[in-house]
Amino acid sequence: MSRPPEVEDGIAPMSATPDCPHCRKPMPLCVCEDVKPIESRLALLILQHPQEQDRALGTARLTAMHFEGAVLKIGLSWPSLSKALGRSVADPSRWAVLYLGSAKAADLDTTEEVVAINRKGEIAENQRAILRGIEGVVLLDGTWSQAKALWWRNAWMLKCQRLILGPIHPSRYGKLRREPRRDGLSTIEAAALVLAYLEKRPDIADTLNASFARMLEKYRGAVDEQPSLAPKPRPKRDFRRRRRTSTP
Repeated sequence: MSRPPEVEDGIAPMSATPDCPHCRKPMPLCVCEDVKPIESRLALLILQHPQEQDRALGTARLTAMHFEGAVLKIGLSWPSLSKALGRSVADPSRWAVLYLGSAKAADLDTTEEVVAINRKGEIAENQRAILRGIEGVVLLDGTWSQAKALWWRNAWMLKCQRLILGPIHPSRYGKLRREPRRDGLSTIEAAALVLAYLEKRPDIADTLNASFARMLEKYRGAVDEQPSLAPKPRPKRDFRRRRRTSTP
């Protein structure tokens, strides 16, 4: 098992259930014994929104634990890619970020599961050269709105190559967690798809997806015995426009 990734402190416990010090999940949901190290030529940076604290079903830390050099940071913004990585030098133009815009692979004239797009949301030219030149991948972890907040608060991401995914299958979360779009995936599924595609190594996807499947199986079994482990439903936001009142 690889060592725990670099993380920031400050996440308060959500319940009295003791946590595993490595995967940070409640002990009945600990998945550490199932983590198999994966060697990858691509660097991995996972930025997690501080309000994304679903310890039971979250996969950001589990994803990072598979890769020796992966970095998981919790926060809202960092002045540069170098600061986020904790390195002296890092060129964002050599990195890719999974883009959250309106562009969807299904709407573009392509059958590829990973597509590089330009700032107009169009398929970028020289796909093969672009994808071959990527040195690292940034994943944004959180709800759709939380991930978008991370995108807008980190201007250096504009220098990264934008990638969109066109998964053949929907997320394995199923009814456990609904995604706002069919192409929405868990962090570990997104990492499995993009890293396996860029490195042309299906074994990466096999290992990560198997780890996710074991996590979900363990979750379902543990919740059946101890329902309190299930995360509370996220409150729905009221998007109705409120009537403005004039001030005296």
